[in-house]
Amino acid sequence: MPLYTRLGDSGETMLYGGEKISKSEPRIHAYGTLDELDALLGVIASDSECKEDLKTRVQKLQKKLFIAKSDFATPMSFGGDCLRISQEDVEEMEKEIDELESNVPKLTKFIIPGGSKVASYLHQARTVCRRAERWAVKFSEESEINYAALRYLNRFGDMLFALGRAVNMEEGVEEVEAG
Repeated sequence: MPLYTRLGDSGETMLYGGEKISKSEPRIHAYGTLDELDALLGVIASDSECKEDLKTRVQKLQKKLFIAKSDFATPMSFGGDCLRISQEDVEEMEKEIDELESNVPKLTKFIIPGGSKVASYLHQARTVCRRAERWAVKFSEESEINYAALRYLNRFGDMLFALGRAVNMEEGVEEVEAG
C-alpha cells in the first residue's frame, strides 16, 4: 500500500466512517493541531535531557492523544466501534495533575514559560494544546462533539503546565514570575 492515496489532492479528507470534508474545517484543524502536539511530545520524549520517568509519562500521554485524535476524526453519528475519550480519562488526568501540583510551590503569580530545555518544550507543548482546544471549541459550535474529549484537552494543557513546573523543580531551576 503506498503512503499517498491522492484522496486529499482536491483539498478534502475523509473522516473515519467515510465522510469527506474540507481540510479547512475546524474539526481538521483540531485534530491536525493535536497531531502537531503529538510530534512535539515525541521531541520531548526523545530529548537526551528527558528523564526516563518523564519519557514514560509523555509516551502514555501520546497514546491517549491518539485516542483524542481518533475521537475528533470520527463523527458522533458513526455507528461502528471507535475510540473515544471518556469522563474517566478526564478524572484520571485530574488526579495526576493534583499529584504533580502537590509537589511544587503554590502559585501566587503568573510565571514566565521556560526554565530547563525539557520544561520549556513542555510549556511550548501546552500552547499547542491550547490552540487545538480553541479549534475544538470552534468545531463544537458547528457540530456534535464528545464533550469529554473537549474537557480532556483542557486538562491536557493543565497537565503539560504542571509537568513543566515539576521538571523545573526537580532540576532545581527557579521559576521566573511575570510581574
